Amino acid sequence: MNGLLLLIFVPFLTSITESANILYVTPFSSVSHNILLRPIGLELARRGHNVTVITSQKEKDPPPNYHEVMVDDKKIWEVLGTARPNVFNMVEMSAEDFHTYVLWGGGLACTELTLNSTDVKEFLKKDNKFDLVISEQFFQEALYTLAYKYNAPLALVSTFGNCMRHNIMVRNPLQLATVTSEFLDVKDPSSFWGRFRNLYFTAYEYFWWTFWYLKKQEELVKKYLPDIANDVPSFHTLQSNVSLFMSNSHFSFDPPSALLPNIVEIGGVHLSKSNATLPADLQKLLDDSKEGVIYISFGSNIKSSEIALEKKKAFLSVFRRLENHTILWKWEDDQLEDKPSNLVTRQWFPQREILVHPNIKLFISHGGLIGTQEAVFNGVPLVGVPIYADQYNNLLLAEQAGFCKILQYHEINEKNLYKVVSEILNDNSYRENAKEISRRFKDRPMSALDTAMFWIEYVIRNKGAEYMKNPARNMSWFAYSMIDVYAAILLALIIVSIILVSIFKYLLFLLSSNKVEIKNKKKVA
Repeated sequence: MNGLLLLIFVPFLTSITESANILYVTPFSSVSHNILLRPIGLELARRGHNVTVITSQKEKDPPPNYHEVMVDDKKIWEVLGTARPNVFNMVEMSAEDFHTYVLWGGGLACTELTLNSTDVKEFLKKDNKFDLVISEQFFQEALYTLAYKYNAPLALVSTFGNCMRHNIMVRNPLQLATVTSEFLDVKDPSSFWGRFRNLYFTAYEYFWWTFWYLKKQEELVKKYLPDIANDVPSFHTLQSNVSLFMSNSHFSFDPPSALLPNIVEIGGVHLSKSNATLPADLQKLLDDSKEGVIYISFGSNIKSSEIALEKKKAFLSVFRRLENHTILWKWEDDQLEDKPSNLVTRQWFPQREILVHPNIKLFISHGGLIGTQEAVFNGVPLVGVPIYADQYNNLLLAEQAGFCKILQYHEINEKNLYKVVSEILNDNSYRENAKEISRRFKDRPMSALDTAMFWIEYVIRNKGAEYMKNPARNMSWFAYSMIDVYAAILLALIIVSIILVSIFKYLLFLLSSNKVEIKNKKKVA
């Protein structure tokens, strides 16, 4: 009996003794980022770890071992000192301009906001100890220095897929012919121009990141973390020594690529567990919509209510023609004039729970990765209207997989919109393809959240798992690329070629000399 009790309780004792102190740094104020990131911190706490989260999104009912250090409540446009733009106007913005006007400036502003927040400054004064620091990988490199401050391994988690900057630093193969840079929209990635554009942009981003942006991040460390500023390793060293990189991707949907053992795919991590249900009124509305429901949302950062007037009218006209379908539209204003009777608008919908419902026939989306993965997970066809950043890439993958049609923003009119919507609603192959992709996406040895938990705890157990890191990260680019070896081989071939040519010339000379000598002898005779 005592032996049986021991077998029952030993696993619980083990989990208690192996609990760790974890600092989870996710300060960016975007709702969509938080949707993906929060389950990781909460699940770590539920598994018995002591989790401290630097965040701008307060949790309603966190576990007792989940401690929040709040970043001052300011949105990105506030810290940039500009008015919030109409994000639909970004549709023509190039990837280079998006970096210049949004990512570089926004990353620096949000990093400084974090370090200058009242709660964060008080927290950093305390004598804390951590076994692991996990940080979101989103243009906030100054916060990676907290791993150095607490002498702890550093793990990164990305709300996007691959990161070319990280790949370069840790010497993961770039695979530029098949893997597109995360913020670059390329209409035909496999074409010569697509591959050339991908190479150029990867080099462009890495150059500005290395020689300008990281310098600005270093200035923030000197300003807000002066006690470690003189000793902290370079940001290149911090990034290349990351113990674990968790990528919001999965080869069943994203292009398959070669990954180092410490780069782990956790695409769909926010979809692994949920006890949430639809509000009663929405549940009834969806249950009663036997002809099907169309759900439309442009995400948390884009307001549907700011769409151009003629495009709004096109949507309303198409919805009116689809009178047998129920339409749910995330519309941020209290009123919408000329609204058809089959249209329901609200400022916020529980998107994840809506897309689970079997009566959802179509999701009209901007192509953000979080929403696209929710469509993939639930097998829902898409009409995609990309606006900026990775959205076109996400929708292009969905279109290539056969469950999406891309409609460019400037091409939205009643005729074009009705055509693509009708095609997906009436052609069952889109839904069949969506269900097949959903099956593949879910077919894993363990859920995305369990995968993240395993590798985070693996890194903790193995004190940073130094042996998982590519030894090439400590080599120069010249040596890692084998240029010296190839140059030596080329030099050897050149030398051998010169010698062979010289020998050949000498033999020709001897042969011609012998011929002349023989000829002269004949003349003498």
